[in-house]
Amino acid sequence: MQKILLIDDEKRMLDLLELFLEPHGFSCIKVDTGEKGLEIVKDGIVDLVLLDVMMPDLDGWAVCKKIRELSTVPVIMLTARTDKEDIVKGLEFGADDYITKPFDERELVARVNALLRRTSNDDEENSHTVHGDFILNRDAYSLQYKNAEVQLTLKEFYIIEALITHPKRTFTREQLLRTAWDYNTFTDIRTVDSHIRNLREKLRVAGFPIHEFLLTVWGIGYKWN
Repeated sequence: MQKILLIDDEKRMLDLLELFLEPHGFSCIKVDTGEKGLEIVKDGIVDLVLLDVMMPDLDGWAVCKKIRELSTVPVIMLTARTDKEDIVKGLEFGADDYITKPFDERELVARVNALLRRTSNDDEENSHTVHGDFILNRDAYSLQYKNAEVQLTLKEFYIIEALITHPKRTFTREQLLRTAWDYNTFTDIRTVDSHIRNLREKLRVAGFPIHEFLLTVWGIGYKWN
């Protein structure tokens, strides 16, 4: 049984999430602070995290950022805020997806299943892709270049995987959106740009010559050179 960590300071929301998820075969661990959630993530016992944004003391953005320092576990952020800047902020801190409140059971379960299905599919495929000096590691969700290595979120991984396994092919933003979100969603197309910016910054900091490889094709999308 797959375990989902629920982090929300409202007991009512924790109970509602559990009510939606348990009938679909998920086991839920409920905590009401980010600090408690981080301790559980450290143990490596959960398959996915549902994380509320608006919490006292340590908000969801800060928790997500700390989770990414510990783990590549999929993270879906729950937010009542529809401001695109808030959503992009969560994605840049390492979230794989977001759900805007209020949401229904079908939407929640579909998004959870989509992330978990992609994780499972990756386990069944070859664990490494080599392209020149780059190695894409499906077991660790990382990209290696010579002696440097960068950990990726699931969405970043799916995007870079599509690009690096089809070198010199130009992907539109819509194609990359479908690559990373394989279910019917209203995710804003600008989300792809946010993930690309985050990827470039991670790779730049690690010393990757990313300006030579991850290229913008103006007016169309992106390609791996």
